[in-house]
Amino acid sequence: MQTPKRSTARDSIQIRLPDDTYILGAVGTSLETLLQFAIDSDLLALDAPLIATVAGGKLRELTYTPTSDLDITPITLAHSDGGRIYRRSLVLLMVVALDTLWDGIEVNVNYAVRDGGFYCEIVNHAPLSEDDLKKLDAKMRELVVADLPITKRTASIDEAIAVFEARGATDKLRLLDGSGRNSLTLYTLNGYDDYYFGYMVPSTRYLQTFKLIHYGDAFVLQYPRKANPHELRPLRLYEKLSAVFAQADDWLNKLHVEDVGRLNHLVKGQDLRELILIAEALHEQNVARIASEIAERNQEGVRIVLIAGPSSSGKTTFSKRLAIQLLALGIRPFTIEMDNYFVERTLTPLDENGEYDFESLDALNRTLLNTHLLTLMRREQVQLPKFNFHTGIPQPGRIAQLADDQIVILEGIHGMNPALLAQVPDESIYRIYVSVLSQLNIDNHNRVPTTDVRLLRRIVRDATHRGYSAADTISRWTSVRRGEKRNIFPYQENADVMFNSALAYELAALRPVVEPLLLQVMPHSQPHLEANRLLSFLRWVAPMTREQVAMIPDTSLLREFVGGSILADYHPSGQSG
Repeated sequence: MQTPKRSTARDSIQIRLPDDTYILGAVGTSLETLLQFAIDSDLLALDAPLIATVAGGKLRELTYTPTSDLDITPITLAHSDGGRIYRRSLVLLMVVALDTLWDGIEVNVNYAVRDGGFYCEIVNHAPLSEDDLKKLDAKMRELVVADLPITKRTASIDEAIAVFEARGATDKLRLLDGSGRNSLTLYTLNGYDDYYFGYMVPSTRYLQTFKLIHYGDAFVLQYPRKANPHELRPLRLYEKLSAVFAQADDWLNKLHVEDVGRLNHLVKGQDLRELILIAEALHEQNVARIASEIAERNQEGVRIVLIAGPSSSGKTTFSKRLAIQLLALGIRPFTIEMDNYFVERTLTPLDENGEYDFESLDALNRTLLNTHLLTLMRREQVQLPKFNFHTGIPQPGRIAQLADDQIVILEGIHGMNPALLAQVPDESIYRIYVSVLSQLNIDNHNRVPTTDVRLLRRIVRDATHRGYSAADTISRWTSVRRGEKRNIFPYQENADVMFNSALAYELAALRPVVEPLLLQVMPHSQPHLEANRLLSFLRWVAPMTREQVAMIPDTSLLREFVGGSILADYHPSGQSG
């Protein structure tokens, strides 16, 4: 063994790629330079554009200059983190191009559209015309060709406030007011400073793929999806989803809650109770309206209500509140559990990994389900199945027969898929899609993805009711999302109605319970990257106190996740047959 000896500081560092290839560089060399050398030297082959890295167990921008040897995992546009960085940087590019063309113009990046894009509205200027969009597109591409650097610096909070006051950015000023922060990270492009709660690409040349599409009085900034990072999908119009977004905007206007800054003001003031009560009243109005429509359609022959939506959308509480409203209208709900119609386990289709795919439509005995529903619709007796999850074999269940005042409610992930009940006349079915379809954003340029809100809900629920850690839930989330994209989202527009389960105040209610769970995730683990990302935006939200959380009604959909729901053990009286 070689005898240790005194050494001097090294003037080089090396990085190790996932295939054990080592790259040596001088101290002060950026990850961008090191990885570009690896790509140019054919030492690193990537299927999608390089966006960032995981270095030493932490997500790093490509501008990061390591001071010690590191293990490196490239993050591309085909990764979730890469996609988020790309979209965030693209928003900055658009904002800077807008300001260059029309000094002082302000844009609100409102929500994400299904095929990959942000719905954007001009808030202090006339809507952009088709010609205006062409000018904006040309300016953005001009900035991309110029390969301008995107730099960042830490500014004092006073400096940041001065920047946003000079620009008249009231959304940013609301956010900073009372935040308690001493400093703020500002990103700068072409002399324009802005705040974003996540990382950026090093320069504009990384932002090659985008498109601007005129959309009524607004426009869509389209970006590539990770499944096909080199191309843009054809943009389809989702009329029902768009109507929900318009309703959400109307609700927020009624609540006078434009963004998280405004919510924080209410949480710290005296008006939070009123916000909670109005938000809950709007939910209840919507549930009642849906129940009334079902009652009207029931007179026209609707006998089956299908409810579907992605994970942690609040479908359980929604279904019970809907049942109560139906009972108030003289209609008794008869609930059938779709899980009891699983085929025998040995007949369950396999996924790409050779494991049972219980989320496949073919995992259900659709023939039996259709036959039973048609029998029940004729008001005849039927013996329902009871699936034995221990043996994997269906067994005989209860005998059922519908009374004249009963209607079937069936909840499951395939509820919007027309192939589920192909033998049942479509005019006999009423479909309801439930999800977090909109969410209060941090400010005009920083969106809170609805997927993140559902993940926060699930982390809290899993910890409370299933004993899972936040790391467990985060680790499973990719698989959950894969199933949603395959089985739920493609069929959402088949719904007769969409219910937006978002609540304007919920981030403030979730923060005090989910933040400690996220902080327990082990450092340098894969779930830790996601936990840190969630914490980065959640910490902008003022947490509700225990006394304020107690203001949430015990029938609230949010109680399904934070606990204390009076509906948890409630089963509508009309369910027996």
